[in-house]
Parts: sequence; C-alpha cells; structure tokens
Amino acid sequence: MKIDKVLVANRGEIAVRIIKACGEMSLQTVAIFSDVDEESLHVHLADEAHPLGDPTPSESYLNIDKIIGIAKDCRADAVHPGYGFLSENANFALACEDAGLKFIGPSAAVIKDMGDKIEAKRTIMKAGVPVIPGYTGEEQESLEDACQRVGFPVLIKAAAGGGGKGMKVVHTKDELADSIDSARREAMSSFGNDELLMEKYLEKPRHIEFQILADERGKVVHLFERECSIQRRHQKVIEETPSVALDEELRARMGEAAVKAAETIGYTNAGTVEFMLDKDRCFYFLEMNTRLQVEHAITEMTTGVDIVKWQLKIAAGQPLTLDQEAIKQRGHAIECRVYAEDPEKGFMPSTGKLKAMEVPNGVNIRHDTGVREGLEITPYYDPMLAKLIVHAEDRDDAIRKMHWSLSNYITLGVTTNVPFLRAMIENEAFRRGDIDTHFIDTYFQNWTMSSELPIEVLIAAALDDFGKAPVEHTNGPKVDADEHSPWKSAGAWRIDS
Repeated sequence: MKIDKVLVANRGEIAVRIIKACGEMSLQTVAIFSDVDEESLHVHLADEAHPLGDPTPSESYLNIDKIIGIAKDCRADAVHPGYGFLSENANFALACEDAGLKFIGPSAAVIKDMGDKIEAKRTIMKAGVPVIPGYTGEEQESLEDACQRVGFPVLIKAAAGGGGKGMKVVHTKDELADSIDSARREAMSSFGNDELLMEKYLEKPRHIEFQILADERGKVVHLFERECSIQRRHQKVIEETPSVALDEELRARMGEAAVKAAETIGYTNAGTVEFMLDKDRCFYFLEMNTRLQVEHAITEMTTGVDIVKWQLKIAAGQPLTLDQEAIKQRGHAIECRVYAEDPEKGFMPSTGKLKAMEVPNGVNIRHDTGVREGLEITPYYDPMLAKLIVHAEDRDDAIRKMHWSLSNYITLGVTTNVPFLRAMIENEAFRRGDIDTHFIDTYFQNWTMSSELPIEVLIAAALDDFGKAPVEHTNGPKVDADEHSPWKSAGAWRIDS
C-alpha cells in the first residue's frame, strides 16, 4: 500500500517523534488536538492540524468517530496510534480498516487476542513459551482453589487490565476473598470486564522485555532486551539496555522465545514481548504489548535501528531487510521518564505553566518531549513531560552521563520528579545492577528531597523571580469520571507497561 499522508492519533512527545520520522521519509503529517493542546509542539510541527474540541479524553483522543472522520476528510492514507490512548484498541484498528485507512500496527484480531491476558497466555503456552504458573479460567477449578494449588503469595490480575489496575498481591489465604472482590470491582470500573487471572507471585522479579519487528511476509526479528524493573505502582520509571541480568546464552533463549511468540500469533509491525525473570534466572511470558513502547528510544540508541521508520515501511508493505545475525547491541543506554509530579507527595501530578525548561546537551544525549516553555500543564492527560535518554560505551559511563544530565535538567513552574530520578541513579544498589520490580519500595519508600539544590537551579529560580510574574495555576477543570485518574489519586495513570 502506498502511504503519502499519515494522521497521528496521539499527542505529546510520541506525536512529535512520529511526525519527525514521517518528515524524514517525506510523508505528509496530520496532527489532531484538543482545546488545551492547540499550542502544543506536535501541532506546530505537523503539516496540518485539526481540532478535536472538548479536552476530556473520551471526547478527544479516545473518540474513534471524530478521529476517523478527520482522517477521511483530510484524505490521510494511514493512522499511527503511538502508545496509550487507542493504540491497543482493536475496535479502532478495525474502524481504520473499514474506512480504508492503514492502521500502523498489527491486525485488529491480534490486538484483541493479546489484549486479553488470559487468551494471550493460552496462545503463548501452546507455542511452548514458558508462562508463570497460575490460573487462566479454563482450568477445572475455581480461582480460590487455584491459589491453594499454586501456593501463596499470588498475584491477582484483571484479565483485560494494565497499568496496575485490578492487580492485588495476596500473601495469605485470609486475604484472598477480600482481594478478589476488590480486584473484580476495580477491573469492572476500569475496563468494563471483571474477569480475573492469577499468577504465582515471584520473589525479586526483574521485568525484561524484547522488542520485535515483523513484516507482512512472515519475517520476524528481535532487537534485544530492555530492563524495565524500576517501577512505581507497576509503571516504569527508568529503563536500560542491555540488562546486566542476562548473559549471552539467556539472552539468546529469551530472544528466540519472543520471536516464536510473535510468529505463533501472526504478528506484524513493531511490538514487545514482556517477560518476568525470577531470582533463579528462569523467565516467563508476562504479556505482549501490540504497539510502540515509551522506552523504544534506548533500543534505537544501542542498535542503530529507527523503529518508527520501520513501522511506517512495514505498514507500506515493504519487506523487513534486517537480518537477526546482523543486528548488534553497541554500548549501553538508559532512559529516565520526566514527570510533572511530586514524589514527596505520593507522586501527585503537578499542574501549572511551564515557565522554563533547560535541558542538557551533549554527545549521545537525547531529549524526547512534546512540551515547550509557556505551555500550560493540565490535568487532562498523562503527566509525562519528556524522556531523557543517554548512550555511552558501557553501563558505568552511561550512569555517570545520566547523573550529569539530570543535574543539569531545569524546569520552573511545575514540580517534576527529576530530583527523585537523580537519587535513584545515585543509589549503590542501582549502580551495582542489583534491582528488581520492588526497587523503589525497598529503597525509596519515604524519600524526601535533599535541601541542597544544584547551583543551576538556584540561579534559574532567582532570575525567574526577578524577571517574571508568579505562576498562574489552573483551577482544576473537569476530567473524566475515572476514580483511578492520577489527578485524583497519586500516579495511577497508565502510559505503558
């Protein structure tokens, strides 16, 4: 299929990333924007932009009819969903197909099957890929009996869930009934589906994912792993590649399993196969994300492969010319997600005008963002402002480079998690690579920021107070009635998992 014009069905840094990739390939781009995003960076970078109106997600970036209507009216050939919002919505992929638009991602059927965690586990088990012992609903026993069979502790999860919603760790039989009831209520509220699955809760697990690319002729390759174990409330905060937990033999076995999983389901385009790695170095399939990941940049830095461009090429029907044997990892890359939030207050999101943003510059320092000075940070959408990525010859050098970069990262007008990120990078366990998904709970449960601020921050703040008016904060406009919104409860919003 020939693609000349792409509508980007997203906002923020990922919309900017896709628009730039399209521009490099001489493709026309179409941005969409809600009322509060009219001055956003992605709107100014696109060749044309169209309003969505009401900024509430359900009326803007989640409104399938509006987006399809705009795509048809502007005669777009394809739609790129980015991540979040409608990126893993099978109905959106199907609507694009029905409208004659190329959905830049896998088929609607694959999205549907992999979006259901129970169905995904059943499919992957048949492919011979190891899965965590547990309960999928097709066993001849109740969920309660399955918990007794597997043994505590167990993890109760929403079958259609993500981002930690509907997820409960159960340590004893006495906690089980209340945890199941709570998980069902949360799953129904968040996803309209109260079906649950259960997995054995792993001790000191690491979250390892493999990036894959697959063309429409059946060729599949992986671009190696990313370590995503530094998480808060099941949401990734720091990612790196390669993982210090993998040797070449284990890396090869996990990569082969990821490719096998993609081949089994007939996957096309870019995707990620996620695994849990236990303390005994046994790995288990967790889920498959049928979209571009937030952390794709670190894979690009270490492999030299532009994943977004390959998404566009594959969608246009081009064959995958990458050969597995020729793909190499070079050096080490780390990504930190910069959020407008206050780690000292339970990661409560911060709103207000972004009065200043000074970011570090240097060799192999990458800053992906969708915001700029003067923009209002609103409570409507995810609070991620940017991704700071560094690449170096080895892990120690990458850590030093990231520490320097965070120490020279200045924002004024909204509170950010930059000091918290710097504290984690300084942590001795992190520097040793002794990490797991409980890292933040273990070392930063009651973290408070040091009273000693970098001199750059003090100078910037003084100049700002001298020359500018006080920050004008928003008065908290109406948001969707979602009890799990991070603007109502600290940091529960899902971006990517």
